[in-house]
Amino acid sequence: MARKETAADAANAGRLKQIALTYRMTRKADKTIGLVLAAVGIGTLGVFLAIGFLVGHPVYLGIFGLLIALLATAIVFGRRAERAAFGQMEGQPGAAAAVLDNIGRGWTTTPAVAMNRNQDVVHRAVGKAGIVLVGEGNPNRVKTLLAAEKKKMNRIVADVPVHDVIVGNGEGQVELKKLRTTLLKFPRVLTGPQVTTTNDRLRALGDLMSNMPLPKGPMPKGMRLPKGGGPRGR
Repeated sequence: MARKETAADAANAGRLKQIALTYRMTRKADKTIGLVLAAVGIGTLGVFLAIGFLVGHPVYLGIFGLLIALLATAIVFGRRAERAAFGQMEGQPGAAAAVLDNIGRGWTTTPAVAMNRNQDVVHRAVGKAGIVLVGEGNPNRVKTLLAAEKKKMNRIVADVPVHDVIVGNGEGQVELKKLRTTLLKFPRVLTGPQVTTTNDRLRALGDLMSNMPLPKGPMPKGMRLPKGGGPRGR
């Protein structure tokens, strides 16, 4: 019993440290986060207390209001923390790969399946929607990379739909913060076994990552490929 309590206490302490770290990171990009959270929490509790006094049950509604206030504060904090995180990642090479890596169950992502010397890069995600190629970098150069990779996908897995997305803020592009939502909106046309088969075929094909190790998440800005272009998938 003592061991279970110690493990639970350690887990709670770890969660509190994680929340504190997230708050500090968010506050660097969102200076008003503290005031906003305080306003949401106090405002929500105040509304329930006022209703409680009006109906003659301030204690019950006060307790209920406190729970709702904590929930509302947590939701607002989560959204603003997510927005701050996307704001810090936006524009960094490899940021889209970090988002794809957390897209959720049912998706298999492979970063940097195609790249050029200018650090324009294409990532690949495979799920029940088919294959989604995500490009980031200069839109004109990325379109060339996407076209080449899409042609290769259609040759290897002709029976699987292939979508392409360019991350950016321009016309026809998808903002980084909306990338996950965009992928999840694609119609599901494959079954689980078909997704597995597709991944096996693509794994046999090989990609840039099998030839050149790259760090997860945003790539160092000073990184350059050797002259002559990077290695290509087999």
